[in-house]
Amino acid sequence: MPPLIVAFAAPAALDIAGVAAGLPPLEWVAKPLLAPVLAVHLWRLTGTRHVPVLVGLGFAAAGDVALMLPGRVAFVVGIAFFLGAQLCWTAAFLRAGALRYLRPRHRLCAVHLAVWVAAVAALAPALGPVLGTVVAVYASALVTMALTARVLGRRAAWGGLVFLGSDLLVGLGAAGTEFPGRAVLVMVTYTVALVLIATAFSTAEARQADGAPFSVTVHPYGEQPW
Repeated sequence: MPPLIVAFAAPAALDIAGVAAGLPPLEWVAKPLLAPVLAVHLWRLTGTRHVPVLVGLGFAAAGDVALMLPGRVAFVVGIAFFLGAQLCWTAAFLRAGALRYLRPRHRLCAVHLAVWVAAVAALAPALGPVLGTVVAVYASALVTMALTARVLGRRAAWGGLVFLGSDLLVGLGAAGTEFPGRAVLVMVTYTVALVLIATAFSTAEARQADGAPFSVTVHPYGEQPW
């Protein structure tokens, strides 16, 4: 396992412990390091070949800081930063051939659209018109990222799905729905999603070095990533 991924585990565990124990100072020490450590890992392996992914991780780091601040304004600013992250990652997946991959998969696209509609319909009434609109816009970008992530295979696909689940838990909290362990589950799923998305690109680079093209390959049973 790459050393920087091992190094990522330390702030991730510290942050989750801080959330579980209700110790904000631990979160402030650890959470801002999560996305930057993964960015350094990806940059060391691939250089500047995946700039949108690196920029997206930068947006994620800024969003992490904003979401630790109290108040609705900070929450909206955090969403805006994560919107930037989702758009950057979507751009990277599109560059990898996501449109070609998704063009024949109408049912898959319809399912993701249904998820977006259901999530917005469930959360918007409790959030109010302004925040509900903000969340609806962000959710559309998040669902699009999760959908396009499938072009890079299972690792990226799971990263997108886990990110969806994590942010749904965040939305439930913003809408006033609480249950034991929700905050901890948010951080566990978020850290897992970050790792899966970032390492999906470094894994893709490794496969490319072995001779596999960085694109969608057509197989007898339909298009499959790689």
